[in-house]
Amino acid sequence: MITLYDNVMRTIIDVPKQTLKALDRLCQRERISRAEAIRRAVRLFLGQQLPGNDEIFGLWRDRKIQGRDYEDKLRDEWSNREPGS
Repeated sequence: MITLYDNVMRTIIDVPKQTLKALDRLCQRERISRAEAIRRAVRLFLGQQLPGNDEIFGLWRDRKIQGRDYEDKLRDEWSNREPGS
């Protein structure tokens, strides 16, 4: 038998009092539950994460300079700058 909770996870988290007060103000203003606010925050957080290795592997392959040489060139700019600039 499939229940409502088969596709969700319940969890307990510790939230500092000041954060909880701010969350409650947001929930009241948005007219949503704490749980809904936290679900939205998690979705937003996950959407802002960097892509995984599969998505960025080979990203540098079309460059005419090797990655390490590029880093060295950037670092040389710092070591060759005028004092006080």
